[in-house]
Formats: sequence, structure tokens, C-alpha cells
Amino acid sequence: MNEAEVQGRLAKLGDLKRAIGTAIVGQTDVVDQLLIGLLAGGHCLLEGVPGLGKTLLVRTLGEALELDFRRVQFTPDLMPSDILGTELLEEDHGTGHRSFRFQQGPVFTNLLLADELNRTPPKTQAALLEAMQEKTVSYGGKTHQLPRPFFVLATQNPLEQAGTYPLPEAQLDRFLLHVRVGYPSEAEERDILSLTTGSAGGTVPRVMGADDVLALQAWVRDVHLSDDLLGWITALVRATRPGDPAAPPAVGSYVRWGAGPRAGQALVLCAKARALLHGRLAATRDDIAALAAPVMRHRLLMSFAAEAEGKTADDVVAALLAHLPPPAA
Repeated sequence: MNEAEVQGRLAKLGDLKRAIGTAIVGQTDVVDQLLIGLLAGGHCLLEGVPGLGKTLLVRTLGEALELDFRRVQFTPDLMPSDILGTELLEEDHGTGHRSFRFQQGPVFTNLLLADELNRTPPKTQAALLEAMQEKTVSYGGKTHQLPRPFFVLATQNPLEQAGTYPLPEAQLDRFLLHVRVGYPSEAEERDILSLTTGSAGGTVPRVMGADDVLALQAWVRDVHLSDDLLGWITALVRATRPGDPAAPPAVGSYVRWGAGPRAGQALVLCAKARALLHGRLAATRDDIAALAAPVMRHRLLMSFAAEAEGKTADDVVAALLAHLPPPAA
């Protein structure tokens, strides 16, 4: 692959961010984290109260990518077959022979928007486990491959709202990043009101196709990460576990179960993807620190004491970063 092709595809990342900006005001960190998840080949869970543009953001990303995009609205009556597909009995009118044919569900796409994932029961949530981890669907004794790339972007509203089902830990661990969508600034909110209440409407340009995404995902793994930084990531993940000698007091007080090795894998890939997103071929301490919370906040099981004192996983991650300073280089 020549230098011009490399630079051309890296330039498309900037075009992709600008394309998203035609419909989304602000939310720079959220957009960056979604693109990091895409580059790292993982899935993202977006959480925020209603009305913050989570669905619009994902739909805009789908429009900017020249990929097959489908949306599933998760509701309490949704069944696994509504996502994965089902077998249909067909008859050959010439011979009278009957056979079953697998009818693919909406999961057979490149970019799947699982809207309000926590509004469907655990049985239906679990239908996505194999698809997210193995990128396959098993049905009727056969394994069906999903298209490449395959990227799940799920949204959920805060769990204290009525009619929701908490995502099980096994489901949460399939998400590379847990992205928090916050309120806009005053200036951004003014721009949102102006953009969404006028008559002008724009079309989101398509700037990147499947070949570009797959090539960038392959390049992410070639981004350099020093042994010192790899050691720091290992120490950070291990220090989330109560009883580990390096764990800060906050872990022993507020964490019931710490993160597993998958958190370290996610942090390495996300740090590399962030470096590539910013046009660098080597990850830095800042890449790791910026993504430690989105990578680990959904992988820490907090204690009752944490809930009583209002402590969150983000507070624990902040304590970890302060307790285990990064290497000097």
C-alpha cells in the first residue's frame, strides 16, 4: 500500500467527522469515541437521558458511511427472531417438495442501531451476544456469517426510568466503550434550537465505504504502543480488582468485582485507534487516560457502599489514574 493511499484514507477520517457535524452540534468527545469504536472494530453503548440526540447521532454516522445500515427499535414485546431471523417453510410448486429457508433478520447488516436496548427483556438482549462477539448467527444447527465490517451502536436511557431492564454483565462486556452523552453547552443548545426549528435541511454526505473501514481497522493494530504503556494498562486493569496489592483504597471501598482481561484488550485497541484518529502512528499516555473511563465504567461492579455514597465507576477510574501514575516516557 503506497503513501498516497494511506494519507487518503486518513484524510477521510476528517471528512467523516465533518459529515457528522452537518447534523450534530457539539458532542465532540462522543463523536470521537464512536469513531474510535468503529476503528477498533468494537461496539459502543451510548447512554443519556431522552432528547440528547443519541439516535440522530448514530443515524447520521450511518448516513455518512457507505455501509448497509439498519435500525431496530427494542421494545418489551420484541422476540429474538425479530433480530436474528427465522426459518420459513417453502414449497416448490413444480415438485411439491417442501424445505426450510433461513430468512435473515436485521442483524445481517454492517451498522446496526439497537435503539433503547434496555427496554427489551434479557432473553431478547441475549440474542445479540453471539453476533457481537463472534460476528456470526447460529440458527437451526447452522452458522451464518455476518457482513464485514459489523458494528453495533446501542442506545439506552438511564436505568431508573420505568420500563427498562438492566443489561447483564455478559452483555455489557461485549461493548468496547460505554459512551456517556451529556447535556450540550449553552451555545451548543442555542445552535441546536436554530438548526432543528428552521426550514433548511441538509443531506449528510457519504464519505467512507467498507473497504476504507476495514483497511483502517487493520492499521489500528499496527499502531505502536510501548512496553511501558502496555505495562501501565495492565497495572490499571489489575488494580480495579479488590484485593490486588496495587489497588487504591477506593477500589476496596466501592468495587465488588473488577475488570477482566478484556478491559485491557479494549484499552489497548482504543488507545491505538485514538492515535490513528488524530493522525499519529504511536499511542501515548493521553490516549490511554482519555479512554480509561469509557472502557472500564461498564466493567466494574460497584458495591452497595458506593451507591449509598454516590460514588460511580468514573470516580474509581479517576482514583486509579491518580494512584498509578503513567511512565515518564
